[in-house]
Amino acid sequence: MVDNLEYTLPSMMAMVKLFIMWQKKKDILPLLNMIKHDWLKPKSVQERNIMIKRARLACMITMFGYFIMFISGFFVIILPVFGISVRYLTNITDPDRLVPLQTYYFYDRDKSPFYEITYALQIVGIYIIATSYTGTDCFLSLLVFHVCGQLENLKTRIMDLDKFHNFESILSHSVQEHIRLIRSINIIDNIFALMLLGALIYFGILFAFQGFLIVSMITQRGDISVVRLIFMLTVFVNTFVHTCLYCTVGEILVAQCEGVYKAVYECKWYTLEPKKASNLLIIMISANKPLYLSAGKLFPMTMATFCNLLKTSGGYISILLAYRE
Repeated sequence: MVDNLEYTLPSMMAMVKLFIMWQKKKDILPLLNMIKHDWLKPKSVQERNIMIKRARLACMITMFGYFIMFISGFFVIILPVFGISVRYLTNITDPDRLVPLQTYYFYDRDKSPFYEITYALQIVGIYIIATSYTGTDCFLSLLVFHVCGQLENLKTRIMDLDKFHNFESILSHSVQEHIRLIRSINIIDNIFALMLLGALIYFGILFAFQGFLIVSMITQRGDISVVRLIFMLTVFVNTFVHTCLYCTVGEILVAQCEGVYKAVYECKWYTLEPKKASNLLIIMISANKPLYLSAGKLFPMTMATFCNLLKTSGGYISILLAYRE
């Protein structure tokens, strides 16, 4: 059962992500235009360095995500060529010649060239699923980190409001920029809310079954396979990192939104004229409402949510182990 979940759930999740991205393509285009506009508009050296820092962080996450996927794909695709399987083999669905994925065939798969064609098609399918699964997560991190960079620049600009001679103009521009970023966050949340809810459910189920299987493989030393154990740990780390990425990105976004609110307090408003100081209330009111990514508009994507999910999945692992005993 767990063998089927290892391949079925990621494949279903990848298709769900692609379907959601296709349905929300009209909302994604304004976000891409926003990123293009932010990079092309005039900015200070400090603001540009902050944007480059956030972009590099998103690039590192992308590289790491594809590296983890490549390792998992290596076990699934390359090892069966040498007769080594990372799955539990059965006499019904696994004939003499191994292939990466387990399924039923309406033709004689072991005969050439059907075997080679089947193997090649499964490799293409695996890479499409891996690219879709990881690429969507990396795109989410790119969008959120760009918004975080803009919020950080806005925070710096607000803290230095007293240094500008054209206070009203800079404050008006800051308010408009803050409203624009709030709308961008809401658009990102609307695009990925359903996907994040499915990701939490998917991770909770897979984490519980994978944890149960890993513990069972370690405790039952006679049936343990080193290759399969390494593959299970790789898949475990893969799903763990991707789900942790959702919550980490959401936590960083919450911190940056709160930073804008605190920046109004930290600026030297007491040195301003009373009328100018009262205008800062506009930003305080708009920044008072917490902004975060959500899973289906139900749960905030923060590290607290991730820890609670780990606790719940750990409880199910204990139940499965107790039932096995």
